[in-house]
Amino acid sequence: MVGVFRKSERRGRRLTSLDRLGQAAECLRTLAHPHRLRIVQMLLEGRYAVGELAEACEIPSHMASEHLRLMQRCGFLHMQKEGRCAYYTIAEPHLARIMACIEDRFGGPKPTRSGGLD
Repeated sequence: MVGVFRKSERRGRRLTSLDRLGQAAECLRTLAHPHRLRIVQMLLEGRYAVGELAEACEIPSHMASEHLRLMQRCGFLHMQKEGRCAYYTIAEPHLARIMACIEDRFGGPKPTRSGGLD
């Protein structure tokens, strides 16, 4: 292990502490669900109410609320109450880059073996 660390230092790269990487892993685990990723995609476009997010994810509102609560606890989202409605927005600006990586890798139609698109 020490040899690997020293090699990285020689190349001028500083490694992130394992504690910080542990925090990152926890946050990534929170995102690692298709409904949560869909919610983040939508919220990157603007503010949404729980019901709108639930409908887009094809899940009941109480399940959408649970996903939102988990992401809010991790610091990803802001919530604003207006009367009986709760509206969510993105709090963590880095989510846009994370979603861009996911969309670059997994988004859009996939090319077929013949080179066309599905």
